[in-house]
Amino acid sequence: MTTYKQMLSTISDDGTLTMELVDREMPIPKSDEIIVRVDATPINPSDHGVMFGAADVNAGSTVDGKFVAPVSKQLMGRMKARVGQALPVGNEGAGVVIEAGDDKYAQSLIGKTVAVMGGGMYGQYRCIKAVMALPLNEGSTAKDGASSFVNPLTALSMVETMRLEGHEALVHTAAASNLGQMLNRICQADGVELVNIVRRDEQANILKEMGAKYVVNSSSDSFMKDLTDAIHETGATLAFDATGGGSLASDILTAMEAAAARTPGAYSIYGSVKHKQVYLYGSLDMSQTTLTRGYGMAWGVGGWLLPNFLAKVGPEVGVRLRKRVADELTTTFASHYNHEISLAEALQADIVKAYNAKKTGEKYLLLPQKDL
Repeated sequence: MTTYKQMLSTISDDGTLTMELVDREMPIPKSDEIIVRVDATPINPSDHGVMFGAADVNAGSTVDGKFVAPVSKQLMGRMKARVGQALPVGNEGAGVVIEAGDDKYAQSLIGKTVAVMGGGMYGQYRCIKAVMALPLNEGSTAKDGASSFVNPLTALSMVETMRLEGHEALVHTAAASNLGQMLNRICQADGVELVNIVRRDEQANILKEMGAKYVVNSSSDSFMKDLTDAIHETGATLAFDATGGGSLASDILTAMEAAAARTPGAYSIYGSVKHKQVYLYGSLDMSQTTLTRGYGMAWGVGGWLLPNFLAKVGPEVGVRLRKRVADELTTTFASHYNHEISLAEALQADIVKAYNAKKTGEKYLLLPQKDL
């Protein structure tokens, strides 16, 4: 029986995280399924939750080819539901369809390069329903299509959310990220005003060189004034926050309220009438989310997740967004990687700690067929 390598992550009841490569038997596709040879798959921040859980990655090491790291007793309570489960890792990737079931559409994909999102992508092969694959346009490679879902569809869906909820402009944090740069290109193409929040001047320069009009630095002494000015000019009442913890969401709501108060006659003891919304879609900051509630009564803070949004809007919207990704894969949605590593290299402690740092401009691409 032919086998292939698959990365799994397990947290044991003694508080140990283990990431390892195991041998899996090559599956036999059902009628409506395909087998994709995974040639490229990115390491996104959204993958880290399954990879590491609540483990202290910086205290980890590589032992016999496995990456192991401790989980503190204080944090093991969060991990109770996954203790003892060997979880496959990797949200998305791309490669060539090498086998398919007897369904006509599945058969039509044999030999084609497709992008896939469905979990378990940090392996050499992935069996998945044919309808879940995105056939790439002629000339697009697996590396081009590796990041076709998480960042592109998230950025597109942010703009889609803005329109559906009746907002006119956006605020985005961690804005110089790969996703943030895509969002800028989308907003510039679609005529949407976007306020970008970054933490360092070099990040601001990246966006300004792309043509971003509104870029504010959260580490600047004038941050709140700059943010309020930008929100006042754009009329932004919707924000997507990648940090999650700390006071940034509250700061954005405060700036939105202050911007609204500049409109003559807008004052009310209950705050501005226009609803102000911040969605937390990431957890770059694992600390508590702090809200000061000094922004009236028309506001909200909630979680936002791409699969939930796509399920809510239905397949027609999903197909439209996916087609745009395929058509603009090497332009609007182009991803750039600084490091290309094998599955085995992804378990080396120094490399794990490097990609876990999630530094802007440091993006890793896994090549599951490398070093076979």
